[in-house]
Amino acid sequence: MSFKHLFTPHKIRACEFRNRIFSTAHQTILARDGVPGDDMVAYHETRARGGAGLIVMESSRPNSDEVSASYYLDSSTDDCIPGYRRVAEAVHRHDTRLFAQINHGGRITYAQDGMQRVAYAPSVVPDHRFHCMPREMSNDYVWFIIDAFARAAARMIEAGLDGVELTASHGMLIAQFLNPLTNHRSDEFGGTPENRFRMVAEMLKATRKAVGPDKVIGLRISAEEVEPDGLDEAAWLSICQRLNEEPELDYLSVTTGSMMGLAGSVHVVPPMQVEHAYLAPQAGAIKAQVRKSVFVAGRINQPQLAEQVLASNQADMCGMTRALISDPDMPAKARDGRIDDIRACIGCNQACIGHYHMGVRISCIQHPVTGRERELLPHPKTQTPRHVVVVGGGPAGMKAAAIAAERGHRVTLCEAAGQLGGQALLAQQLPGRAEFGGIVTNLNREMELAGVKVRLKCRADPAQMAALCPDAIIMATGATPYMPDVDIADDVQAVNAWQVLRGEVNPGASVVIADWRCDWVGLGLAEKLAREGSHVRLCVDGEMAGQNLQKYLRWHWIGTIRKLGVEIVPYARFFGAMGDTAFFMHTLSGEAIECADTDTLVVAQGHQPETGMETALRSIGVPVTLAGDCLSPRSAEEAVYEGMMAARSV
Repeated sequence: MSFKHLFTPHKIRACEFRNRIFSTAHQTILARDGVPGDDMVAYHETRARGGAGLIVMESSRPNSDEVSASYYLDSSTDDCIPGYRRVAEAVHRHDTRLFAQINHGGRITYAQDGMQRVAYAPSVVPDHRFHCMPREMSNDYVWFIIDAFARAAARMIEAGLDGVELTASHGMLIAQFLNPLTNHRSDEFGGTPENRFRMVAEMLKATRKAVGPDKVIGLRISAEEVEPDGLDEAAWLSICQRLNEEPELDYLSVTTGSMMGLAGSVHVVPPMQVEHAYLAPQAGAIKAQVRKSVFVAGRINQPQLAEQVLASNQADMCGMTRALISDPDMPAKARDGRIDDIRACIGCNQACIGHYHMGVRISCIQHPVTGRERELLPHPKTQTPRHVVVVGGGPAGMKAAAIAAERGHRVTLCEAAGQLGGQALLAQQLPGRAEFGGIVTNLNREMELAGVKVRLKCRADPAQMAALCPDAIIMATGATPYMPDVDIADDVQAVNAWQVLRGEVNPGASVVIADWRCDWVGLGLAEKLAREGSHVRLCVDGEMAGQNLQKYLRWHWIGTIRKLGVEIVPYARFFGAMGDTAFFMHTLSGEAIECADTDTLVVAQGHQPETGMETALRSIGVPVTLAGDCLSPRSAEEAVYEGMMAARSV
């Protein structure tokens, strides 16, 4: 495919981007003591080396009161300058431009040292996500914040960065001033559209004075905030028309959603159920109204999609953040025509934003090197090539095979089924989850490039293993559905999740799902069965459905199944079934929960490791290394990581 637009340079003031691919600001948990350190330098340099045209660094706080954790960037003092300079030097070595983002959350705030901080906002209006009741900012404090933004911007330019981006997206402080529902002031910063606009106008003027005439200033905005008290699309279009007349502003970076509520927060990092490039039409509507450059992000995970957005004149630059997390070399591969070699992001949200919400460094379930660039240097070539046999063709086995072969070993992968993929093949059959199958496509391509020999319908018993003459075995045999030791009468149609996904069951009109794991299995089956016409009761052995999923995915999914009429029963531990009734115990009160009039009971009680061949394979006298669910059933992230590490050890 020809990328006529994607690899055309784009210039703003004195700054020229070599292509139209950029990485949006995103939290990495790689800062140390509020400043960029070695891990952050390595992370961004890897993406610059891979060909990104622009990197926007993660949000920094221009006043120290806003720094709620040591892994947030603090741009309130000159202490940040050396760290930013190191990132700039590393990124510039590869002809990539680097911007900083500056942000204040206003009423959207986090706890600090275990205590809720005092939040400052335009007015005393609470949010509906963090449940913060803010204190109204004094007029002097507003001017202080404007000056703080400008001083932070000056530090970025002193550090050698090419521009700064101010944050008015996702319901942050600037957006709160623009919004009449969150700005009830009657002073010079409220009361009329002109006054509500004053803060951002003054901030742009102050920032331009601080950075000089040649550096780039951008503003990140939400095309709409998707919350009852948020700005809608028409309001933002009107604001963009005002912004168009601001000579100090160079570009608008378009996203959507708001962190002041759960529904709006889903769009901060939209999960795979959300359509690809779904914000391009809204960005195009803004671009049609302004003379500024327009950037857009939102599920643009492949260069072909970015090319379409650019060719349609809906934007000038395409944010492909998770695509670069999954494959830092994506731009170079696209430029060289190696489209099939790109490890496409599948939008699972597990190790990128999911890690952030756990307070741990960023990574990717498909590419565990992300976030570990200094720890996991390029896979070492072996000095003693051997024959490595991998048993099992799920994500753990496929990754192990690819890395072992890449290191120079001769690798044979044996898979008992007629198709590679393991449980990923089941996951992709759920509504809105087809993209999860991309992990199989991507891993299969990695194996092809590395030269792995694949044998399907091959049960690796000791005799077959001995015939293959392996020097080392990596066992990745996965797991099978777990059935708890409870009483289920013979007259109950009790099935496991795999049987439902394989179409082996007629579920009937009423289904109860006994969901122990509280992950994608229960929610996905509930949606699937409800869409097929069953009334579904999802009984979860936890606080909420999807408790073990990344929260944006969980919130989106719960909203979906609510519309489908699924009943969610939390705190429900499965105890058995008889006749048409499934029995649970409330995990906190100990009281019985009975689900009567049940046609089918889906027992989704997790998985158990498949270890049947482990002892037998060890008996042939060859070193055996285990990876993935056969060690302990978890998720694809652990499977891929352990497969990689097993291959690095042989």
